[in-house]
Amino acid sequence: MSTIRLGDEAPNFTAQSTEGEINFHEWLGDSWGILFSHPADYTPVCTTELGTVAKYKAEFDKRNVKVIALSVDGIASHKDWVKDINETQNTTVNFPIIADEDRKVSMLYDMIHPNANDQLTVRSVFVIGPDKKVKLIIVYPASTGRNFDELLRVIDSLQLTAYHKVATPANWKNGDDCVISPSVTNEEIPALFPKGHTEIKPYLRMTPQPN
Repeated sequence: MSTIRLGDEAPNFTAQSTEGEINFHEWLGDSWGILFSHPADYTPVCTTELGTVAKYKAEFDKRNVKVIALSVDGIASHKDWVKDINETQNTTVNFPIIADEDRKVSMLYDMIHPNANDQLTVRSVFVIGPDKKVKLIIVYPASTGRNFDELLRVIDSLQLTAYHKVATPANWKNGDDCVISPSVTNEEIPALFPKGHTEIKPYLRMTPQPN
């Protein structure tokens, strides 16, 4: 079983999904990506999660993010489950769900934690950049549904900080002030941050969101 850390290249794989065979890196292309696992088909929390992601697709599209789910059940089961998701969540599932009956992808991404359950995946989330590097890992227990507003917030931060020399403070939301990176000298600030800045401490300098 692999151990994946931030900054590692996201392992590539080819797998069957509800939208046909997918080569993960080719499918990602130049987009950001979210790969997230589900313990099993026809589980109540997952049903609400997949319905929520379908409703959020426009927000992910706006951020150039492709979403792909995984469950350890097969394609026929996935396709029947999708009908339930669409019916109960009043939506249309609009992204692929990987079939991982042989646990190949689950093992590749360390999604099975034996002390929690040695058969089913935990609720892993991987955010992957256009460079195919892992930018974020969050792992939830099977009993706790994910907060997709938080995932959007994190993606906003990841994309902002990838292209500007800033970091985002606690509870930051898109549009809030940012922290100027410690590597930026005071002399560089006017050119990099024309909106101005506030120095709270020499190491804590705030600026309006640069983008």
